[in-house]
Amino acid sequence: MGDASSVFFGGGTPSLMDPDLVAGILDALTEVIGIAPDPEITMEANPTSAEAANFQAYRAAGVNRLSLGIQALDDAALKFLGREHSVASALDALDIAQNTFNRVSFDLIYGRPGQTLGEWTDELSRALAFGTGHLSLYQLTIEPETKFAETYANGGLSLLDNDTAADLFEVTQGLCKGAGLPGYEISNHAKPGQECAHNMVYWRSGDWLGIGPGAHGRLTCGADRIATTQHRSPDSWLKAVESDGSGAGPEHVLDAAARLEESVIMAMRLAEGLSETRFTHQTGWSFEIAFGRVLPDLIGDGFVEMTDGALRTTPQGRLVLNQIVARLIEAS
Repeated sequence: MGDASSVFFGGGTPSLMDPDLVAGILDALTEVIGIAPDPEITMEANPTSAEAANFQAYRAAGVNRLSLGIQALDDAALKFLGREHSVASALDALDIAQNTFNRVSFDLIYGRPGQTLGEWTDELSRALAFGTGHLSLYQLTIEPETKFAETYANGGLSLLDNDTAADLFEVTQGLCKGAGLPGYEISNHAKPGQECAHNMVYWRSGDWLGIGPGAHGRLTCGADRIATTQHRSPDSWLKAVESDGSGAGPEHVLDAAARLEESVIMAMRLAEGLSETRFTHQTGWSFEIAFGRVLPDLIGDGFVEMTDGALRTTPQGRLVLNQIVARLIEAS
């Protein structure tokens, strides 16, 4: 593994760290593994005044890209989502971020219960008017073992029907493309050159080193692809570091089926699609061998296309991405 081309401070609330600690971590990474020239160094941050007060210090420490968890431009929606900030405080933080960092991204969640097409169109148009180079736009989903999952199971929460969800997705793509931020990934939109380089490593099944409580990594060692873990609990992780010098947990070699599954799940999210050259290098299989049983039908039905040596979804296919991914994996 060569010098790191990107560093991502994410998960939990990294922007509560002392800026000196951020600088210390970057210094340690430079010394131990090396950091390439002109790296992308991202920090996730909550949009509160307390955290925004440190933005300048984080910039001085080496952070050059900020990702703000705004989530909604509606106070009632923020309350529903369990967020403690207000729209006003979020926009104050965004203004500070844009005056501090050359690259800023923020996220929004749409497809909220009761949200209309017109309401989302107005909210997204407002978001685009702020001029950030990157937006992450996620449709609301129910994750297991969350408060939303419990509420949903008890009938206290309803999700949008498929047709409405599809309409919202298509409006999102159109508005972002019109504003110069085309979708380069199913939920991420950027001006050309503003794509998140760190996340592209995940989506292209590259190598990354996961450090810190609960972090996962993928490393290529000869012909093997190794899945690494770290102790999940911060207390357990810290105790392991203090006693053993490392918070690393179990690691294992991914078999061919797991490598194929990861490759398909991640790359098919991208507008560029799944490169056959990269896929063959990672799995040892060609598209014909892996997907020959279903590929003609998927192409014939207009869900996927093969262009420039890559398999990618069409606009129609992006509406049913999960089903396409499942068929490709099952075919192999």
